Amino acid sequence: MSRWIDLTGGTAGKEYAGRFEALAATGQDVHGEARFCAALVPPGSSVLDAGCGTGRVAIWLAEQGYDVAGVDLDASMLDVARAKAPDLTWIESDLAALDLGASFDLVVAAGNVIPLLAEGAEPGTVERLAHALKPGGLLVAGFGLDAQHLPVPPSVTLADYDAWCEAAGLWLEHRFATWDGRPYEGGGYAVSVHRRPADNT
Repeated sequence: MSRWIDLTGGTAGKEYAGRFEALAATGQDVHGEARFCAALVPPGSSVLDAGCGTGRVAIWLAEQGYDVAGVDLDASMLDVARAKAPDLTWIESDLAALDLGASFDLVVAAGNVIPLLAEGAEPGTVERLAHALKPGGLLVAGFGLDAQHLPVPPSVTLADYDAWCEAAGLWLEHRFATWDGRPYEGGGYAVSVHRRPADNT
């Protein structure tokens, strides 16, 4: 069972969506992750939102003309996503067992997806996400590295994550401190962009 399900019981969909709706109502930008992804690949590109939750990132990208699918283990989150955007593709699956029979220009794992996986499932999950990329495709992941930026005890370091990506055939292209592109100079949160080499089949 993932740390996310352990934390929420798999029933937090409406509460989670309500939190972001409240932020949006105050004028805060809740689409930073999606805009970041849109700056990396052009409209029409295929995007997999891995750990899509209630669909906030996937829905915005679809509205901008991206070919989007969302996958999540939490049925309560997917219920919200399907209600908001019933025409999009929403898949209930453990990312560690992901096998969609399709490949994508970009796979995004926002919202602390990596440190909220089941303990020990991280390397295999990164391998599955890498396998879902087209040659030349990008894996984008943003997650907390300390207690201030995580709802669970810290368990993943950047060295860990880079090693898992390297083992999966990906190389680090960029690293930022935030979704608005500030350079990473240390700190408790990082956004990493890894690429699958174009000749890696």
